[in-house]
Amino acid sequence: MKSVAWREMLPSDVDSVELIASQVHPGLYEERAVFAERQRLFPKGARLLEIDRQPCGYLISHPWWPEAIPALNSLLVELPRSVIQRTTYYIHDLALLTAAQGIGAARNVVAQMAADAAAWGFDSMSLVAVNGSRSFWEKQGFRRVVLHHLSAKLSAYEASAAFMIKSLRD
Repeated sequence: MKSVAWREMLPSDVDSVELIASQVHPGLYEERAVFAERQRLFPKGARLLEIDRQPCGYLISHPWWPEAIPALNSLLVELPRSVIQRTTYYIHDLALLTAAQGIGAARNVVAQMAADAAAWGFDSMSLVAVNGSRSFWEKQGFRRVVLHHLSAKLSAYEASAAFMIKSLRD
């Protein structure tokens, strides 16, 4: 039986994350510095999936402004300072290699991050669905929200990119 476990991502894992990203999101390039900065800014929101101790996926998430998305391949510099400033819990990226798909790993980590985000005081989670993942996110309780001020940033991701929100207070 294979050992499957999510663990906190360490700075030394960023090379593995970059490699996984290049395989899972070849058309959505982000520099190594982007992954490293997000892990450093909010380590509680950075997870690495290992199957038999081999990196097979990652999740990067952090507090962010509601109804906003970071530009693709951009540094954040800093995060919103507190939930008092009306923030959302943003899932920047969830990527799994083929070997990690279909085993419930994505569903499990999203449920864990939603529980953590609610415990930390967030009212919502948000993300940009790409690579045909919108139906997966809908099954996790996210709904598509069309906000015209996000159109330019979304189009930089891909034509079918969708901004999605999940309430944590239902």
